[in-house]
Amino acid sequence: MSLTLYYHPLASFCHKVLIALYENNTAFERRIINLGEPADRAELEAIWPLCRFPVVRDHARAVDVPETSIIIEYLDRYYPGAQPLLPDDFDVALDVRLWDRFFDHYVQEPMQSIVLARLNDVQCDLTSERTKLKTAYKMIEKRMEARAWMCGDSFSLADCAAAPALFYAATVLPFPEEYDALTTYFDRLMARPSVQRVLEEARPYFQMYPFYDDIPERFL
Repeated sequence: MSLTLYYHPLASFCHKVLIALYENNTAFERRIINLGEPADRAELEAIWPLCRFPVVRDHARAVDVPETSIIIEYLDRYYPGAQPLLPDDFDVALDVRLWDRFFDHYVQEPMQSIVLARLNDVQCDLTSERTKLKTAYKMIEKRMEARAWMCGDSFSLADCAAAPALFYAATVLPFPEEYDALTTYFDRLMARPSVQRVLEEARPYFQMYPFYDDIPERFL
């Protein structure tokens, strides 16, 4: 098998890449990395010295590919499937990249800061992180009022980024009840077979998540 994915089933950024792999039924081997295990950490660090997952090793091309957005673009180029995740049209592709970055930086990052504070039992002011999430929710609500997917008519890299970001963000800061477009988009993402498969695989690990009690019952 040409591809090996170094990842953990609970990690939100790993979910992003798994969704892309499942969208196109891309074959790959799994290497689950437990960063709490010195041997696992050393193995990942040897591949990507920053010691962050996911990373894809392409044995056929003898290359290691880190960083979620780069991995998905790489897969789209070298292991394309029926569902292109980055459009050929430059302007649409630029929009996809913008919203991919949006979910990584303005949903994932503040969400992870809140999660880490809970995980490490750190008492700190998280007002800024919650404000970023509130602003992000408002922007998504406005954008999705007349859309099915984040960019154009097709599921894309931006939606791969949106699904795990919103899944975990909703556990630390629920969506406002009046945000119907955001909620509808979220439900559409959660109904996507690739997303359902990722969440099913993550389910045995959910109890490790510090906001486990805030995960909706339908996902447990």
